[in-house]
Amino acid sequence: MTPFSFSARLTRMPLPFDPDRGRDARVATGLGDGPLGDLVAGAAGSSPYLAGLVAREAGWLAGALQDSPEQALSDTLGALGAVAAEQLPEALREAKRRTALIAGLADLGGVWPLERVTGALTALADRAVDLSLRTLVAAEIRRGKIPGIAREAEGDPAGLFALAMGKMGAGELNYSSDIDLIFLYDDDRYDPADRPEARAAFIRVVRKLTGWLSDVTAGGYVFRTDLRLRPDAAVTPVVIACGAAEQYYEAEGRSWERAAYIKARPCGGDLAAGERFLDRLKPFVWRRHLDFAAIRDIHDLRLKIRDHKGLGGPLVLEDHNMKLGRGGIREIEFFTQTRQLIAGGRDPGLRDRTTLGGLNALAGRGWIPREVATELSDHYRAHRETEHRLQMVGDAQTHSLPHAPEAFDRLARLSGEADTGQWRAQILDRLRRVEGLIDAFFAPEPARPEASGPVPAGAAEITRRWPSYPALRSERARDMFRRIEPDLLSRMGRAADPAEALRQFDGFLAGLPAGVQLFSMFVANPSLVDLIVDICATAPTLAQYLSRHSAVLDAVIGGGFFAPWPGQAALASDLASLIAPVADYEAALDQARVWQREWHFRIGVHHLRGLIGCDEAGVQYADLAAAVLNALWPRVTAEIARRHGPPPGLGAAVVGMGSLGIGRLNSASDLDLIVIYDAAGVEASAGPKPLAARAYYARLTQGLVTALSAMMPRGRLYEVDMRLRPSGRQGPVATSIASFESYQLTEAWTWEHLALTRAKVIAGPPPLAAAFEAIRRRILTEKSANPAIAQDVQDMRARIFAVRGRDGPDVKSGAGRLQDIELFAQSLALRTGDPARSLAGQLRAGRRAGLIDAGEEAALLAAARLQWQFRAATRLVAGERIEPAEAGEGARAVLLRETGTQDLAELTEALSSRAAEAAAIIERRLGTGEDADG
Repeated sequence: MTPFSFSARLTRMPLPFDPDRGRDARVATGLGDGPLGDLVAGAAGSSPYLAGLVAREAGWLAGALQDSPEQALSDTLGALGAVAAEQLPEALREAKRRTALIAGLADLGGVWPLERVTGALTALADRAVDLSLRTLVAAEIRRGKIPGIAREAEGDPAGLFALAMGKMGAGELNYSSDIDLIFLYDDDRYDPADRPEARAAFIRVVRKLTGWLSDVTAGGYVFRTDLRLRPDAAVTPVVIACGAAEQYYEAEGRSWERAAYIKARPCGGDLAAGERFLDRLKPFVWRRHLDFAAIRDIHDLRLKIRDHKGLGGPLVLEDHNMKLGRGGIREIEFFTQTRQLIAGGRDPGLRDRTTLGGLNALAGRGWIPREVATELSDHYRAHRETEHRLQMVGDAQTHSLPHAPEAFDRLARLSGEADTGQWRAQILDRLRRVEGLIDAFFAPEPARPEASGPVPAGAAEITRRWPSYPALRSERARDMFRRIEPDLLSRMGRAADPAEALRQFDGFLAGLPAGVQLFSMFVANPSLVDLIVDICATAPTLAQYLSRHSAVLDAVIGGGFFAPWPGQAALASDLASLIAPVADYEAALDQARVWQREWHFRIGVHHLRGLIGCDEAGVQYADLAAAVLNALWPRVTAEIARRHGPPPGLGAAVVGMGSLGIGRLNSASDLDLIVIYDAAGVEASAGPKPLAARAYYARLTQGLVTALSAMMPRGRLYEVDMRLRPSGRQGPVATSIASFESYQLTEAWTWEHLALTRAKVIAGPPPLAAAFEAIRRRILTEKSANPAIAQDVQDMRARIFAVRGRDGPDVKSGAGRLQDIELFAQSLALRTGDPARSLAGQLRAGRRAGLIDAGEEAALLAAARLQWQFRAATRLVAGERIEPAEAGEGARAVLLRETGTQDLAELTEALSSRAAEAAAIIERRLGTGEDADG
C-alpha cells in the first residue's frame, strides 16, 4: 500500500444509516471487511444516490480505489480526449458518475479537503464544457456555417468561449451543482456583414451543448446548466458579442453583476479571447476608488433574497437553507466579495476568485482581522461539507436541511456522527457565529443622533444651501449625508475656530462633483470625519484640494497610510509596476496622477497632524517627485521611441536643479529641470519617423514636460521650470553633454555655476549620470579660482533687491531671507570647489575654508531652518504667503508647532531678528569680496 493510496489516507468514516444497503455495496465491489469496504458500505448505506452509483460502477470502482484518487480522476478525465464526437455525450455521463464517486468517497473519508473535492467537480465541468464546445464548433465549421473559418480548421473555436461564473468560476462546485455559464464570441474576428451568420451558428452550438450536458438519459446527466447570468438575459440570445456585452456593462451593469465577475474565468473554447474580454471588463468590476457604496447594494440584495425565499424568522435547523439562510454559505460569500469590491480596484492582490482565498487575502492586507478570516473559513468549509451531504443523499440540488428527525439521523451518519443531537448542535452554533460576524458588517448603521454639542455659529444659514450642491442632488446621497451631518457639525463645533471650520467645509462640499461614494466612506469609517474637520479647521488649501480630488481619501483607509515612509526607490518601483500593464499612454499618465495625488496627500496629512516635521516632509515631497520622474521617464522614452525609434547614442538624463537637486521640496513646489543627452556620434534615430539627434532629444524633453505639466482629466503632476538650462529660454530644451560642458567652461555666467552646485541627476542611464557628475565637479573645481565670484554675488543680490525689495514679501525673498542665505551658501561651495549640494554642506565647506566662522555658520543655519519651517508650514496650511496674525486659529497652531515658538509675538520677532543677523553676516562676508582671513 503506497502512502498516496486511497486507503492509507482515510481520516474519517461514514456510518451506514441502512446497514443492508451498505452490505450490498460492499459485496458488489468485493472490497471485503477492510477500511475501503467500510467506506463504501457507510457511503452507500446512508446515500441512495451513492448506492446507485456503486451498483452501476462496481467493477471500475474496486480497481480505482486501489490507486490514489488523483490518479483515478486523471484517468477518467484523460480518457475523454479519445472519444468520438457521437459518443461524447454518454462518455461525459460516465465520467460524471465516476468523478462523483471518487469525489464523494474522498470527501466522506477525509482523503480530500473541501478545496480538492470542489476542484475535482470543477475540473470535470471545465473538461465537459470545453470538449463539447470544440466538438460542436468543429461540426459547424465542417458544414461551412461559420464564415471566414476554413473547413480544415476544426480545432479552432472560432472566437467562441464560455465564461464560468459563480462556484464554477471559483473552482468551488458543490456536489450537485448547476453550472453558471456565459457564452460570448469575439466579434472583432468577423466582418460586420458576417457577424449575424456567425452568431446564428454559435447559438446552435450552445443550445446543443446545454442539451448534451443537461438532458437526462439512461446514463444520467452531466451538469444542469444555467445561462441566466448573461447580460439582460430576458431579451438576449444565449450567445452575444463581446462588444455588445461591454456596452451593456458600461451603461447598465449593476453591483450584483460586478460581484459575479469576481469569480468569472474562461473555461472553454477560445480562452485567450475570454481573457481579453475579462481584462477589458476590469474597470467595471474593480473601481479605482474605495467602493463603500457597494456595501449598501449587497445588503439590499441579501434582504431581497431572504424576502423572496421566505428565509426570515427565527434560526432553527428544520428546513433551514444552508446556502441562502441566515448564517449560511451565501452570507460568507457576500461578506468576502463585498470587501473585495470595496478595495480590489486599488489592490489587485485582493482579486482572488475563491472565497477562502479572498478571506485570506483580505486578512493579509488588514481589511479584516486574521481571527475573523480564520473563523469564517472554518465555518465555510463546515457549511459546504454539510451542503454536500444534503446533496449526496439523492443527487438533488438542495441546500435545505430536512424536517423529519430520521432525515437528520441519515445526514449525521453520512457525516460519520453517531450522535445526531451533537451534530445538530454543531451546525446551529456555526450558523449563529456566522450570523453574528456578518451582520455586524452588513447591517446599516442607525441614523446618527442630533448634534451632541455646540455647533458653529451661523450653521443654520450655511446648511440650508447644502441640498442645492451637486454632491447632494440624489436622494441616496442626501440619505447618507443625513447620517453623518449631526456628527460633522458637533465636531466642527469643537474645533479651535468653529466658524472657519464650517466655512471651509462648506467650500469643500460645494466643490464636490458627487457624494454617494464619499459619504458612504464616511458612514463606514467615522474616523475620516475627524480628518475632514481637522483639515477644514487647519489647512484650507488641503480642503480645497480634497474637494477636487476626494478620491485621495481612499488612501487613508486603503492600508498602509500611516506606515513608515517607503523611500524613493520603493515608490518608483510601485508606480512603475502600476503603469506597466496599462497599454494606453494617456491612461498610464492618468494612473500616475492618481497615484501621485494620494502620496502627496499622505505627506500633507502626516505633516498637518505632526507625525512628521517640515524637514521630513521636504524630503518626502522630493522623494515623491524623484519617484515620478524615475517611473515616467522610461514610459515617455518608450512613447517617443514608438514613433521615432530608440534614443540615438547613449540616451538622456533628467537633472534636478534647485530644491529638487538638494532633495527638499514643499507642498507647492514646481520642478526645476534640465535634460542632458549623449548621442555618442549617432546623427539620427532609426525608426518609422527618424529624427536628427538634437531634434529627437528636444522632442523627448517636450514629451516629459507635457507628461508632467499638461492639465488632464485627473489634473497635472507638477509645474516644470527649465529656465536653468544653458542660455535659459533661448537655449535648446535638451543639451548634449559635450555642449553642456563646453558652455559651462567658456560661456556660463557665475549664477549658472551657482545653480550647478545643487544639480543632481534624478533619472536616466547610470553611465550618463556618472559622466554628468564628473563634469559638474570638474567645473566647480576650475571655476572656484574665479576672483569675481563674491562681487558677482553681491551684484546679483542688488539686482534681486531692486526688483523685490530688500525686506521682501515673505520669508523667501529679501536680505537675510531663505533665498539670500541659499545664494550665499552656493557661493561658498563654488569658491571652495566643494561638491556639496545641501545648505548645511555648503556652509560647512565655507567654514572649513575660512570663509565664515563657526558662529556665523550656526547663525545662518538657524535662520534658514526657521524660515524653511515657516515657509513649508505656510504652504501646507495656506498654500501661499500668510501673515501669522491673519491665519486662522488652527493654522496658527501649526505654524507655532513647526517653528517651535510659543506665540505669534515670539515667532514674528524670531523671523525678523534671525533674518537681520543673517543679512549682516552675508553683507560682512561679501562686502569687500575678501575672505574671512583676508
